[in-house]
Amino acid sequence: MKFDLIATRQAILSGEKQAQAVAQACLAVAQSPACEHVFTQLTPDSLLRAAAQAQGNAKPLAGLAVSIKDLFDVQGQSTAAGSLVLQNSLPAQQDAAAVARLRAAGAGLIGRTNMVEFAFSGVGTNPHHGTPAAWDAQSDRAVGPPGQPHVPGGSSSGAAVSVASGAAFIGLGSDTGGSIRVPAALNGIVGFKNTARRVPTHGAIPLSTTLDTICAMTRTVRDTILAHEILSARAVPRGLRPLQGYRLAVVQNLMQNDMDNNVTQAFERSLNALRTAGARIDEIALTELNELAPMMSTGGFSPAEGFAWHRELLGRDAERYDPRVAHRLLRGASMKAHEYMDLVQVRQQWIRRVETALVGYDAVLSPTTPITAPKISEVAPGPERDAEFFRVNSLLLRNTSAVNTLDGCGISLPCHAPGELPVGLMAWHAAMHDDTILQLALLLEPLLQHH
Repeated sequence: MKFDLIATRQAILSGEKQAQAVAQACLAVAQSPACEHVFTQLTPDSLLRAAAQAQGNAKPLAGLAVSIKDLFDVQGQSTAAGSLVLQNSLPAQQDAAAVARLRAAGAGLIGRTNMVEFAFSGVGTNPHHGTPAAWDAQSDRAVGPPGQPHVPGGSSSGAAVSVASGAAFIGLGSDTGGSIRVPAALNGIVGFKNTARRVPTHGAIPLSTTLDTICAMTRTVRDTILAHEILSARAVPRGLRPLQGYRLAVVQNLMQNDMDNNVTQAFERSLNALRTAGARIDEIALTELNELAPMMSTGGFSPAEGFAWHRELLGRDAERYDPRVAHRLLRGASMKAHEYMDLVQVRQQWIRRVETALVGYDAVLSPTTPITAPKISEVAPGPERDAEFFRVNSLLLRNTSAVNTLDGCGISLPCHAPGELPVGLMAWHAAMHDDTILQLALLLEPLLQHH
């Protein structure tokens, strides 16, 4: 495959490809119209230095382009998190833990990627640096008709497009409510949200210390497994079970509500393909999902924990924030201490009940998002479009955020056909089921592909 990391690495090791030529090709894409607004900073020297040392180097990412979301510290660079208020902050003294692990694996850092300011939205817009246009990795072209760009999803917007377009083999990002899986779905790539405790968050600007997860996007499941192994510093065992050996569930309520026609068709077609291949899929009523909205009625973790981190900055520079982000952060100021403590306790009880309800199932299948990417023009920054923006944001994050609340893990796999808007199928479960989800994804991936 053209942008398959493992295949490219093997080609470099065999001498079939030259690492510097691969790096130059990635840089050419990064500087092309496909990547407009994708990078806040390109670092070609860093990538080319790594590529120059790649020939004969056995490190798994030797010389290959990896993009870094503007949320992470990179030694010698300022970390702005897509904002203006931190644009001139002091350069980081050391790499974030995740960046250090990628660099130790030989990665060439191609640059910092644009993102939703402070990671607080699933749509992908940014009024300061522009909004990247979604790119369909499956057809290798922009999503939607010419001149009508669609949102890339967020908050890891630039990371997703860097991978989908071929500028990077891995896009390092974060997922607090869906910020890896949503853009993966809207760009036709693979996004894996591991169990949060698997990867250290040190050196990444926090949104919610309860929910923040460090993870990545790639083009293929096997590349995703490699990226996760590097980030989590652990090996993922390769499963030998056939598809028929897995017991899968499809949730009837909430996650299939309000699906648009594109998602409905792609999801139903995917389930039919899996059943034809022998998958055992039960429909279940996971009624615990109906408790999510009441549970979060006082605001949830992200506004409260985000406001705690931002309160001094907001006091000095609120007018320099994206108004939509500031609005959501300020909601956290009104949460009372007892409401926060109650939420912590209620969530733990809810997690235990959901885990009990899923006993006997290896994974749950659902649409990653119930809708496909809207046009940027429909949700672009501006008070006249705020209502539509928040409606879309709520829908895009609805399914994925349930997995974050569960402290779970999940993977989004592309399941749309050529000519269709990108759609993702999400396989997910509770905490520490990462290996099962990844092993299952290897089996699902070829059944969902359309050539």
